[in-house]
Amino acid sequence: MNVRRSAAALAAIGVLAAAAPAMAADPSSSTSPKVTIPAGLFGKTDPTYDGVWRQSLALIAQKTVGERPAASAVDWLAGQQCADGGFAAFRADPAKACGGKAGAQPDTNSTAAAVQALKAVGSHDGEVRKAVTWLNSAQDKDGGWGYMPGGPSDTNSTSVVVGALNVAGESAGGLRAKGKTPGDALAALALPCSAVGGGSFAYQPDKKGKLAANADATAAGVLGALGKGFVVEPGKAHGKAPACASGKATPARLADNASAYLAGAVAKNGHLMSVMPGATDQPDFGNTADTVVALAADGWTGQAKKPYAWLKKNAVAWAAQSGPAAYSQLILTAHAMGEQPRDFGGTDLVKALDKLGPAPQQATKHEEKAAKKDSGTGVWWIVGVGLVFGIGIGFLLSGRKKRRP
Repeated sequence: MNVRRSAAALAAIGVLAAAAPAMAADPSSSTSPKVTIPAGLFGKTDPTYDGVWRQSLALIAQKTVGERPAASAVDWLAGQQCADGGFAAFRADPAKACGGKAGAQPDTNSTAAAVQALKAVGSHDGEVRKAVTWLNSAQDKDGGWGYMPGGPSDTNSTSVVVGALNVAGESAGGLRAKGKTPGDALAALALPCSAVGGGSFAYQPDKKGKLAANADATAAGVLGALGKGFVVEPGKAHGKAPACASGKATPARLADNASAYLAGAVAKNGHLMSVMPGATDQPDFGNTADTVVALAADGWTGQAKKPYAWLKKNAVAWAAQSGPAAYSQLILTAHAMGEQPRDFGGTDLVKALDKLGPAPQQATKHEEKAAKKDSGTGVWWIVGVGLVFGIGIGFLLSGRKKRRP
């Protein structure tokens, strides 16, 4: 959800190259867009790899703080849907059919993000139903989802789809493919407590079938195991520090074990370090934000306070450089902590996001009352989750890509 290169972007590059996701420069940061920026779209950078993703996050963030997204912004997103119900990362010409050699290719991450956004804004039940049907059809036989239909399952894609299906009213946990459920897929991607990085999730097994800890996938996996979408209620607070525990891989245990890994990863410095090539000794803002959301969602808010404080002090410049997905991610992170995103280290994140897209509509009296209440009490929902390559982009911002541990 932050400014890392969207997972979708990474995955898309990987698909086009018929190889593992590339670690090239972030296409979203280009100062010379390859395509004309459509009216209604958030951001001014090339949307080829993350248009639907960043738009979905922006709409969700606006709704979360009580705003009514502009009709043009919602219409643009709805207009990106393919005839079969899926969403591609970006369709420069929505009149052109998806699929085939020349058409845009629908993917699970873009579709899952759009489902949550269209459900949030309301009045798009038809589009949501079609997208849900498409997601159901893309489930792998191991119970999970890959970035592209038919591709090998990964933790990030499985988690974002599970969240979207639950938000749409489906019971994703019981959805079976060849007898396997999403929980089975996530359990197969979790490292045992006895392993290096025990409790964490891998993105995917390597060519030899081995699992390696991946912080981005781990944050996503917490939300997937809990069945949470981008906006979630905070979990019941735990009274003790998280610790990896062996035993039956229930969803709750998978989430707690992953949270224990994340809590340990940020305990010393309050943030994660980027593992992107060329990003030596640079903090990972996006994955740190994802970690905060994951810990809060699982009830480990105390362990999330230090990384959240670090974000408030250091992440605003990152968001300003990265764009709407990053601002949206920080808004949702503040929301997850019960904090006020309009005063995030002295910055109004909501105002900053609104400047990057069509102005929101006039809120209804009910929405204004809800927003005023939030402003006075600082009580927020909690969110989870991501797509932009670059340094510091998290699960939410990322579309979904194969990440290194």
